[in-house]
Amino acid sequence: MKECSKCNEENRLGVFRGPDALTEALRGDVREKVELILKEELDASLGAGAYDRVKERLGYRHGAQEQEVSTALGKETINVPRGRYFREQDGNHEWHSHILPRYAKRAKSVNAALIGMYLGGVNTRRVKVVLRPLLRGTPLSKSAISRLIQRLKEAFESWRSRPLEGWQISVVYMDAIYLKARFAGKVSSIPVLAAIGVTAKGEKVLLSLDAKGSESQEAWQGVIRDLKGRGLKAPRLAVIDGNPGLRAAIELEWSKADVQRCVVHKLRNLLSYAPKRAQDAVREDFHAIVYAKSESEAKEAYARMLKIWKKQGESVAKSLEEAGEELLTFFRYPESQWKALRTTNAIERLNQEFRRRVKTQGSFPSPEAALIVLFGLVASGQVRMRRIDGWQEVEAEAAMPLNGSEKFFEKKEVGELIAAA
Repeated sequence: MKECSKCNEENRLGVFRGPDALTEALRGDVREKVELILKEELDASLGAGAYDRVKERLGYRHGAQEQEVSTALGKETINVPRGRYFREQDGNHEWHSHILPRYAKRAKSVNAALIGMYLGGVNTRRVKVVLRPLLRGTPLSKSAISRLIQRLKEAFESWRSRPLEGWQISVVYMDAIYLKARFAGKVSSIPVLAAIGVTAKGEKVLLSLDAKGSESQEAWQGVIRDLKGRGLKAPRLAVIDGNPGLRAAIELEWSKADVQRCVVHKLRNLLSYAPKRAQDAVREDFHAIVYAKSESEAKEAYARMLKIWKKQGESVAKSLEEAGEELLTFFRYPESQWKALRTTNAIERLNQEFRRRVKTQGSFPSPEAALIVLFGLVASGQVRMRRIDGWQEVEAEAAMPLNGSEKFFEKKEVGELIAAA
């Protein structure tokens, strides 16, 4: 007998359809444990247990109501206790559990799994197949998943318009990643312009994601003006690749900021002008500049390389001259930060993670959909960024408190935004 298409799909995705003895044993205690936790939560909220006669009592119980919810161990029916305050609390006399909100059909861990699979490129049909053992009969319609995605869209819109006034950003890394998305009825390669900031504590935070038609000066100016419009002050240093549009935009919008050209991008450019037999010599001369022990030593190596290659390969010399001393800006900062500041690796690694996570997508239905997925990967914690090297030496004047704004990407807060739909 041929297996049904649903079974074939489950087998292909590695879904185990048989009973899990350990899970079944644990499920037997779930209802009892959850109801005990809810009882203790209600006792704490009302200031007294059942039948306690104490003056600290803030309200009373009045029965219970059943609520079905899917947890990581499957679907359960929970008797949720009800309570009522003597006086109005938080705009309501009725007590509501924070652990198990009213009308919640799924635990946050299940919602997190749904969002995680969506961000990983799994389509709605496969999400339902893979999560069937977990949901244990709980309805999971296409509209339910769509509502969760809508919450993610709302979180993205809130993030992209959040005020940045008061943020003390010392360094900004800027670069673009190209993704395929449908625009005007055709799939095109769309640049997503991204900016990462370094806070006073050395933490990297995603400041901006914006889909544009190109990497032109006007496009990058739009990104910077948006950041300025939301209150962000000019950073001390902007780390960029060799894109002329980006460099021109920084000159106009952040004229007082230092600029560091990525030494990795410049080396690749230099090598493109040299035949294979000369590339080792070019690399060695360039490394003498960027790995020098001081700025003065680097300037000497720079002048020496320029002199040599004006004679041996003028195109190499012209490429080196084009970047000029912006290759050496990092020497003005603490030595512990040199490695982190001389390249755009911080944002390149982020873009690499983006590419790895979305490679199964093929193309996105729109540029906006691409932005939401990239945002969700960072917001959900699936893509993380570590502190900058030498963060302990970030200038003391930049150590102004950020009023908690830099914590926007904590899973807890995003989880609340995309809680049970």
